[in-house]
Amino acid sequence: MPLYEFRCLKCNDVFEILIIRDEDEVEMRCPHCGSDDFERVLSSTTYAMGFAKGESTGPTVESRQCSSGTCSTYTLPGHTKS
Repeated sequence: MPLYEFRCLKCNDVFEILIIRDEDEVEMRCPHCGSDDFERVLSSTTYAMGFAKGESTGPTVESRQCSSGTCSTYTLPGHTKS
């Protein structure tokens, strides 16, 4: 279920539209002024992770040499699939 963000070009309001299925018809109007003149904006994300006592609080980075130069692998904290 993608959530898209838009900025109204008339009133400058930023709003979200949730698309549940591609075939659903969604009214594409600014909820503030009713205009249909808007542009899609890049969404920013924020998140928080909880950590158990003694666990790392951030990602770890492993650098190594590879055929194209130096490569890095980032390991993010949290649950991983086995």
